[in-house]
Amino acid sequence: MSISRPEKLKMDTADVTAANIERIAGIFPNVITEIGDGNGNVRKGIDFDLLRQELSGDYVEGREERYDFTWVGKRRAIIEANRPIQKTLRPCIEESKDWENTENVYIEGDNLDALKLFQESYLNKVKMIYIDPPYNTGNDFIYHDNFTMDRDEYDEETGAVNEYGHRMIKNGKDRGRYHSDWCSMLYPRLKLARNLLSEDGVIFVSIGKEEIHSLIGMLNEIFGEDAFKNIIVIRRGIKNVQAQFETIDALNHGHEYLLFYSKNPDYRFKKYYIALESEDGEDVESTGSWNNHWRGTDRPTMRYEIFGITPERGQWRWSEERSLKAIENWNALCEELGNDPEIKDVDEWVKNNETVRNAKIDLLRLSRNNKPEHYIRPAEGKLASDLWLDLKPNGNHQLKRLFPKKLFDTPKSIDLLVRLIELSDAGDDSIILDFFAGSAATAHAVMQLNAEDGGRRKFIMVQLPEPCDEKSEAYKAGFKNISEIGKERIRRAGEQIRKEIEEENRQAKPGEEPKFVPDIGFRVFKVDETNMKDVSYSAAEYSQETIEGLVDNVKEDRTDLDLLYQVLINWGLPLDLKHEMEEIDGYTIHIVDTDALIACFEPNIPESVMRKIAEKKPLRAVFRDGSFRSSPGKLNIEGIFKTIAPETKLRVI
Repeated sequence: MSISRPEKLKMDTADVTAANIERIAGIFPNVITEIGDGNGNVRKGIDFDLLRQELSGDYVEGREERYDFTWVGKRRAIIEANRPIQKTLRPCIEESKDWENTENVYIEGDNLDALKLFQESYLNKVKMIYIDPPYNTGNDFIYHDNFTMDRDEYDEETGAVNEYGHRMIKNGKDRGRYHSDWCSMLYPRLKLARNLLSEDGVIFVSIGKEEIHSLIGMLNEIFGEDAFKNIIVIRRGIKNVQAQFETIDALNHGHEYLLFYSKNPDYRFKKYYIALESEDGEDVESTGSWNNHWRGTDRPTMRYEIFGITPERGQWRWSEERSLKAIENWNALCEELGNDPEIKDVDEWVKNNETVRNAKIDLLRLSRNNKPEHYIRPAEGKLASDLWLDLKPNGNHQLKRLFPKKLFDTPKSIDLLVRLIELSDAGDDSIILDFFAGSAATAHAVMQLNAEDGGRRKFIMVQLPEPCDEKSEAYKAGFKNISEIGKERIRRAGEQIRKEIEEENRQAKPGEEPKFVPDIGFRVFKVDETNMKDVSYSAAEYSQETIEGLVDNVKEDRTDLDLLYQVLINWGLPLDLKHEMEEIDGYTIHIVDTDALIACFEPNIPESVMRKIAEKKPLRAVFRDGSFRSSPGKLNIEGIFKTIAPETKLRVI
């Protein structure tokens, strides 16, 4: 019997410094480092220079020697992550599918801009992020985020600005900043992405051997080392170009990596099982089994009589009550199936009766050798490890089901992405984000899994309209850029899923519940410059002091929808909210999510219409400066809403 000793009373005060360091780590995990105390000891500390940089929009100099991960341009990458932009997302209904009903979003444009625009609308709302960024092989293009050069300077340096003016550069190994440019490209994007993850959110990043160490360094800094979960190994297609040579410089690479991090380092995940495989790689069906009910651990209280047997030593595995109930269940099974049923019949009986009773069923019998043994259910599969060689690199094969020609070099497997969604425990209404969307395999996987399990997960895809090579099959098929391929894949994959479900429903037996078609639509938005002529514009709270000086500064080519969605972004509302239009006395109003926001951008709105809008008592209301017939009319709106809808927040653009 162990002796319980009282806990020692701490005679010192609380370590306030350590507590403050932990608080700062929760906000800025990247500023936590290891610092020597001068006596050879290393402790957790704060990189104050880096913290200063986080709190400053300017370059901050001054470094002490310490352990950290750095590269040329790192500080400017931090500044870039924090730098505000004057951009917006313009809705593109003609390229969308089922705009009015869908909750999926596709963004065309620079993902750094998109991530900045998401910071309020999707803060702490994304359950899972998956990205497949450039691997930096020396042959791929990366984003070049140098905002200090004008267009002519950039053209002269790189020659890589495309027809849209996007910053793309071929990062060859002969460049002096080969690794640094890649790190500077990815770092601010990962930093902004972390803000979007929910507290139970996770991120998966695909990477090859070229930059895995750099990527680990960045993720450890941004998420914290304790947030690291796994390096998952997956198969990749092997090219046999080396076969033509007598000697080789290295073995072919038959695998790549997935780095797995959580936002909350303490978050724990459900056990994840993968299908059992036979020696030839085919899935096998598991069956139940029987196990000895006696065990050697010696607990006298667990020795009682069953089947006329009372052990003299050791113990039974279950309590007496549970064992007797399990014997009763076995007798009930034998009455239905006979005294010596096949194990598959036992499995089926247990499964059916557990469904009816909505409770777990134990079985306990006497074996042919007169030994009590209890039933073990069929294995759900084998517990997943970080070695995923069972998944085939079949992304190209899956894409060919939708497109007759090869349009994309290395699309990811839908099977892989479905597994990641399941592993992340992204359930109903979870948001899945991929900001290097490529062929939109992630969107395809979300729709496919929703079709299989009835989920309502939503996707957000972001892809730069990177031009297709004019010699490529994609260009010959009519696709000018990568984002066109991604959008068309979502359309075709959605229709394929719809047809498969409709066919299953036609073949369903009478009484079977029909499967429903998941959300296979998506809203398209394009990153663009602000809708306002004055680039220093930011939407301001309506007040009597500010409204006098407002002018109609909306660009001439912008529509009501352009204005509406810039308002949603500025107000921190998501892009998938239900949007309806209604007319009041001939004036069009936009209603977002019933009462979340009402907007009217019509000119010269009469007071009677303003009153009817106020009577709807929305949480927010927005108008443009030109909506008012006169300066007194501008001021009168405040009185109308204070009287009728005092809780409504007003803004004017």
